[in-house]
Amino acid sequence: MNQPQRVLITAAASGIGHAIAEAFHAAGAQVFICDIDMEALARVRDELPGVHIAECDMSQPEAIAGMIQAGTEALGGLDVLVNNAGISGPTLAAEDLPLEQWEQVVQINLNGTFYTTQRAIPHLKQSAAGVIINMSSAAGRFGYPNRSPYCATKWGLLGLTKTLAMELGEYDIRVNAIAPGAVKGERIHHVLEGRAEQAHETLEQATEDALAKQSLKHFVDPANIGALAVFLASDAAQSISGQILPIDGDLQSN
Repeated sequence: MNQPQRVLITAAASGIGHAIAEAFHAAGAQVFICDIDMEALARVRDELPGVHIAECDMSQPEAIAGMIQAGTEALGGLDVLVNNAGISGPTLAAEDLPLEQWEQVVQINLNGTFYTTQRAIPHLKQSAAGVIINMSSAAGRFGYPNRSPYCATKWGLLGLTKTLAMELGEYDIRVNAIAPGAVKGERIHHVLEGRAEQAHETLEQATEDALAKQSLKHFVDPANIGALAVFLASDAAQSISGQILPIDGDLQSN
């Protein structure tokens, strides 16, 4: 592409989203990010000169609509949408799960992604090479005991990805999903703490159990996920759509 890509990434002030923002910024893209944490957003703006930021509660459709408008105005259009926003939710058996916690995970992980995409599609149709990347998870490929809302939403994102790829192909918009396994950082630490508590074992045992189920015995580096996102948005991936790309150290099961 001759012009810098115009990229919007949700929940990108930390974690995987931040790594994706760093990767696109390093590749020369114009980047707009949103997050609910304004202080973290300000830090990213200082770290990555030229990045546009906006505060957004991804559980609120009206806030998402305003964010998409602000993003497309700041970027002068949109070429790439990365739907990264999502929460882990509780580690509880389904029968013990409060309904409001189920609804919170569904509202942010699945509904928020849909609202964002719906608002972004008209802008992506104006792009010469529109791309949507949905951040699913290994939890979208396997079931995980005591993680029912998280798994349900991540499986749901795969169905959304496949459907959008079919709907938007005629506009040359490519839609794919990235499915990371356990990623280095604060989130996996909290998840493993929850597993350890449920299994009445130590955090070290829970960590060892998690790594035993994958061929590569280390957690995923967020920078690798950023690099994969940049590839999927590049001309080198112009014939890849409707796919789920695991990046999980060859995870074999839950």
